Amino acid sequence: MSFGEQVVSATSLAPALCVGLDPHPEVLQAWRCSDDGPGIAEWVGLIVEGLAQVKPRFVKPQAAFFERLGLPGMTALARLLGECRGLGICVIGDAKRGDIGSTMSGYAEAWLRPGADFEVDALTLVPYQGLGALMPALELSLSHGKGIFVLAATSNAEAWQLQSAQRSDGVSVAGGVIEELSRFREDNPGSLTSHGVVIGATVDHGQLGVDLTNQPAMPILAPGYGAQGAKLNESRDHFPHSHHLLAASARGIIGGGPEGFPSRYELAMTQLQSA
Repeated sequence: MSFGEQVVSATSLAPALCVGLDPHPEVLQAWRCSDDGPGIAEWVGLIVEGLAQVKPRFVKPQAAFFERLGLPGMTALARLLGECRGLGICVIGDAKRGDIGSTMSGYAEAWLRPGADFEVDALTLVPYQGLGALMPALELSLSHGKGIFVLAATSNAEAWQLQSAQRSDGVSVAGGVIEELSRFREDNPGSLTSHGVVIGATVDHGQLGVDLTNQPAMPILAPGYGAQGAKLNESRDHFPHSHHLLAASARGIIGGGPEGFPSRYELAMTQLQSA
């Protein structure tokens, strides 16, 4: 199935859970792995074993925590991506790439080309060189049935001044990202359920000028559940108009180490399904 088909299937009855795979040093310690190349390789083996037990529909590895460990870290990331996809788990690469021209094409090839070492099913992108600058990734993703999530409204305090700033037409920067992506989706029907936005679960929509009332089919990737404060059982309240919500939680599920990992996953699923 294409990424869009996976999203529709997973969110037909309730928001879907996306397990963040963020091997912070504290997470590695909780899994009794060293914070180095051998440790990250060991952690990948352990987390894949755990994922094989619970079979989540979506996972979201954060590339930075692998990149910081150099070549061993990137080797571990490539293995993790391949193993997860081999288990039938949809992988959203949280790499937040963004550039122009041939550089953007290079990022797109690295993450979205079938057979690439870091091939994922969907990729997060940063639109602040203009959404049009992301076209190489948008077009490549369409041609291979991949997905894209463009950062629109993030929950970090530093983002407010930029993302709430108004354009000359009165639309906020965050709202403009949603508006421009919506036009792309209208022009490319194959992207309707595969190309969406990242909106933090703790974001004040009104303060940032985010209006999703006319975008029910746009997929929303919402980080911030669990350790960052948002509650999974309130996810529908956070995004009442979204038909395709992926609620992401990382440390709340993987942060406690291997003991109880399946139980923490099942608890998160129960909370989400009660939303």
